Amino acid sequence: MKPPSRYEIIYAPVVKSHVKALGRRYYSLIRRAIEEQLTFEPLRETRNRRPLKRPAWFGATWELRFGPNNRFRVFYQVESERREVFVLAIGEKEGNRLIIGGEEIEI
Repeated sequence: MKPPSRYEIIYAPVVKSHVKALGRRYYSLIRRAIEEQLTFEPLRETRNRRPLKRPAWFGATWELRFGPNNRFRVFYQVESERREVFVLAIGEKEGNRLIIGGEEIEI
C-alpha cells in the first residue's frame, strides 16, 4: 500500500504577527500541531479538524483546533492538485471570542 503524499505547508506573511501575539512559549506547540495535523490528509475531517460552514473573510475554508482546552485555532485552505496547505490565520479562542493577532475577529 502506497503511503499518503505529503502536502507542503505555506504560511501567509501575516501569520508571523498572529503567532507573536500568542507568545513565544507556544511557538513549538503551534508548529508541531500544524506539521502533525496538516502535512498528510489535511482535508480529512476529524474531531479537531473540520471545514468551516462558510469561508472566512480572509479565505480560509478549514479550521484546526488544538492546545489546552482546544484554545488555539489554525485557519487554512488546501490546494489539492498542487498538494499545498495555505495557513492563513492563527488565533486563540477565549470563550465566545476569537482573537487573531491581538484583535477580536468574527468568523
